[in-house]
Amino acid sequence: MPETTTSAALTVYYDGSCPLCSREIAFYRRSSAAAGLVWIDVSRTSELGPGLDCQAALRRFHVRDAQGRLHHGAAGFARLWRELPGWRWLGRLCAVPPLSWLAEAAYRLFLPLRPHLQRALQRWLDRRARAS
Repeated sequence: MPETTTSAALTVYYDGSCPLCSREIAFYRRSSAAAGLVWIDVSRTSELGPGLDCQAALRRFHVRDAQGRLHHGAAGFARLWRELPGWRWLGRLCAVPPLSWLAEAAYRLFLPLRPHLQRALQRWLDRRARAS
């Protein structure tokens, strides 16, 4: 069972079965600050801690802060970005209304596109693998 109540600054829940999500998370994990965060692939576990189930975690991006509070959607990204060098400015900016409202609206517009983008990325990756 992954540790979800931790002294880490943040626990990041992501869909490891999504090629788009996996690539984005891999990008964030290359940050020097990533070692201090807990990364949980929700496609591989159902133990996510209080207030979060697997279906909800697969539908929207979630992070849990050290106090146990859940942040989801654009607020979750803003919270993650505040932990990462080079992204902190964007995290602070996206946490302040009205920019936080705009970021959430953009995130909600993106969600219905995500499955199409996932399929397109997977086709591209498959073609690239066959060509290698």
